[in-house]
Amino acid sequence: MLIVMDQLATAAEIDAVVGAIEARGYTARPIPGGQRVAIGVLHNHGAVDASMFLGLEGVKEVIPVTRPFKLVSREFQVEDTVVRVGDAEIGNGHLTIIAGPCAIESDEQALTIARHVQKAGAQLFRGGAFKPRTSPYAFQGMGEEGLRILAHVREETGMPVVTEAMDHEVFDLVEAYADVIQIGARNMQNFSLLRRAGRAGKPILLKRGLSATIEEWLMAAEYIMEGGNTQVILCERGVRTFAHHSRNTLDLSAIPVVQKESHLPIIADPSHAAGRRSQVIPLSRAAVAVGAQGLMVEVHHAPETALSDGAQSLYPDQFHELCRQAHAIHGMFSPYRDHAADIQRSA
Repeated sequence: MLIVMDQLATAAEIDAVVGAIEARGYTARPIPGGQRVAIGVLHNHGAVDASMFLGLEGVKEVIPVTRPFKLVSREFQVEDTVVRVGDAEIGNGHLTIIAGPCAIESDEQALTIARHVQKAGAQLFRGGAFKPRTSPYAFQGMGEEGLRILAHVREETGMPVVTEAMDHEVFDLVEAYADVIQIGARNMQNFSLLRRAGRAGKPILLKRGLSATIEEWLMAAEYIMEGGNTQVILCERGVRTFAHHSRNTLDLSAIPVVQKESHLPIIADPSHAAGRRSQVIPLSRAAVAVGAQGLMVEVHHAPETALSDGAQSLYPDQFHELCRQAHAIHGMFSPYRDHAADIQRSA
């Protein structure tokens, strides 16, 4: 349930509504908006009697929430969430590009790639310090040394860095170094890790699981937001299908569906969806065309020697062309998206 306060509601009236909610054993979550405050009612089992709150001073209306996810839904928050990382904004009509190698291999490798992708137009640098690999014999990442290299990249280039926290053991360490903490596809339903992410003071990039429905994905985001962290970025990275021409199948339909259901920004990862270099630029174009608010792309200056995912990593010149095409497509559709968003907010 969502309790919408009047525009002129005082702080005392808002506090009184919060007290009334909590007195009944529920959790109150005030949600400041552009024009008024709304208060979400959480941890209720079954329907809540709206009449208990409609008579309170300052209450404008009470709206039932029909989705199983609450905090991530547009029923709770109509305005889009904008996640700010350094000088970059994810959401709010921007196209944010995150790029870098799959895995950090050395200081020289990371800085070389970072300078290439920054020059081409990337705003954030990605690189894995801890790598969850299918084979226990594959390169597992450099660990804390990789995190120190990421910090050096940020120091040298000014680019915020994105890297994955695989489990509770390394979460604190990753949080100390990273600007954005990634929860990978294999961990999308690691609920204890999601709860820890909810207590983090950094934005969380939540990838969709290999076989997850959109509802399961949004419920995973709900775990993070329920813990108090509202800075969540969703990432569509392909789901497992019967296809053999690519590693996974990039679910382009998920992007407009998520934008209808949720206020959280959504980006696409065409590299992990494709698994093949030749498909990354076409999938990037398609993702931007259907409304993705960002891309996360793997780039390597010498992919033939990469320790992880070289076959899907773009060469720097290919990445430069990707940025050019993606921004051209984004510019073409931006006026239409702004108009559509205005209609949605007024509905």
